[in-house]
Amino acid sequence: MPPPTLIVALDSSQTRSALDLRERLDGLVDFFKVGSELFTSGGPQVVEALGRSGARVFLDLKFHDIPNTVGRAVAAACRLGVSLVDVHASGGQAMMIAAAESARLASPKGNRPLVLGVTVLTHLADEDLPQLGIGNASREQVVRLARLAHRSGLDGVVASAAEVAAVREATGDELAVLVPGVRPGWASQAHDQARIATPAEAARAGARYIVVGRAITTQKDPRAAALRILEELESASASSSL
Repeated sequence: MPPPTLIVALDSSQTRSALDLRERLDGLVDFFKVGSELFTSGGPQVVEALGRSGARVFLDLKFHDIPNTVGRAVAAACRLGVSLVDVHASGGQAMMIAAAESARLASPKGNRPLVLGVTVLTHLADEDLPQLGIGNASREQVVRLARLAHRSGLDGVVASAAEVAAVREATGDELAVLVPGVRPGWASQAHDQARIATPAEAARAGARYIVVGRAITTQKDPRAAALRILEELESASASSSL
């Protein structure tokens, strides 16, 4: 199994610093996450600038609204040329169908982004779910939403490494699984995630993509940190294939 693709999270409010980091990682990492903070401050222009630099973009805005609104938002993301875009799976089947259909219609040449369904946010632990009216443990809820995303025509889901194997089994290994909350053992342990994993754990679980932020972006040498993570992913994937 090939190693997961590393996506570096540009969690910054400064467009210039985000683009500077992209330049520092040039030739090593070409996939970057633009989330709510950077998109709110930099707007579509930061996505376009990354695209002009040759980078691929995961637009992580977690759309969650009525089907028509989400469909239009996904179509707008397609026009920006992003490679991945996500919606909340808890928005329901009609909303996810609208997202998938909009991606297809907005990309008539077939070069469309993958649409992912966000299952259970990785800062939530099992004990948090009853407050949201969810009686399932996180694993069961992730699988339930992954099956719904699959039936709705989405390309993949966002889930923690602990649920990757269950998602792949439940959906016939037809969904790409993106794992956020990934943090290598050598990085600072200060974080706001509950369901976390190391790069090696995510690779062995079968993740298609992993997102790493502060373990790279806050280092004195982000390039060296990214290289170390890539080597860990490669090693874990090679050993799991034996």
